Amino acid sequence: MDITARVHVVEDDDAVRDSLQMMLESIGHQVQAFESADNFLEAYTQDMAGCIVLDIRMPGMNGMELQRKLNDINSILPIIFVTGHGDVPMAVEAMQQGAVDFVQKPYREQELLDKINQAMTLDQENRDSLQQKQVILGGMGELTPRERDVMQLMVEGKANKVIAIELDISQRTVEIHRARVMEKLNANSLAHLVRMYLSVETDLSNQDA
Repeated sequence: MDITARVHVVEDDDAVRDSLQMMLESIGHQVQAFESADNFLEAYTQDMAGCIVLDIRMPGMNGMELQRKLNDINSILPIIFVTGHGDVPMAVEAMQQGAVDFVQKPYREQELLDKINQAMTLDQENRDSLQQKQVILGGMGELTPRERDVMQLMVEGKANKVIAIELDISQRTVEIHRARVMEKLNANSLAHLVRMYLSVETDLSNQDA
């Protein structure tokens, strides 16, 4: 699985695209360049890491249309739009749709580099968080239905005796389930378990919906 962080440049102007690629590679960035939004979309995978430097106005699918398609497939790649002066209202709208920033043509190289570095950092933070969530969700997926019931009451702060009454099981059985919950989730304390649960609560709700 290739998860190398790259700057994905999507720009229809050959000279601009080549110049940007050379500049980025000269300072150590890995770059993948595309001449159209369609070409990028064909190559896109959920494992792509880094960020996208995306021109707004291009023949065929424009940058904002590509952004909408990526949003539809839950891409987390940060997008930096490159815009002409007249495209600023479009860029603002793109920011409202989740783009992390935009630069106006003609742009200063350092300004663009700063934004790219920020976007690359954001992507790494997002992926670290996502990876941790997947570990937690994986552990919760190993819980039996009864263990999940016990976990739910644990994070609500219920004592073993109360859990036993609510689930109509013995207090000893609660203790066994409780120990298994902590073991399967690698939780070292109740507080740790609660923080883990809260970090994935929305994901669990979506699974149960």
